[in-house]
Amino acid sequence: MPARYVELQTSLGAIEVELYFDHTPRTCHNFCELAKSGYYDNTIFHRVIKDFMIQGGDPTGTGRGGSSVYGGKFEDEIHPGLKHVGAGILSMANSGPDTNGSQFFITLAPTPWLDNKHTIFGRVSKGMQVVKRLGAVKTSKGDRPTEEIRILKA
Repeated sequence: MPARYVELQTSLGAIEVELYFDHTPRTCHNFCELAKSGYYDNTIFHRVIKDFMIQGGDPTGTGRGGSSVYGGKFEDEIHPGLKHVGAGILSMANSGPDTNGSQFFITLAPTPWLDNKHTIFGRVSKGMQVVKRLGAVKTSKGDRPTEEIRILKA
């Protein structure tokens, strides 16, 4: 049985996410395997937009890097029953259809315009206060936090 939960130890505290393997098995497998291998360790949350989302998972820290366990990008797993209904939704960041790699985001509010465009593959099950604090950090040009917030270990 694959791990249903992954904990992200961040420089602001722990965030535990529950993964939706029943709806998005390939995306969950990708996230779990990247976490287990240490791929996310010591990476930064490179993009934070207040009242919208926090984004991480890029080992280059630029927002342009990262690849999947499948080698490069992989297809979306859009499930009609999963919507960006509020804060704490775990979803894949992408640059268009079927361009999932390693980057992910966690919503800070409802984001219905992202429905059917980004694969939702989980939710925050513990540590929502950490997510809220992360979502309130000061940012500079490009929505980049002025002080680095790291995933120390996943």
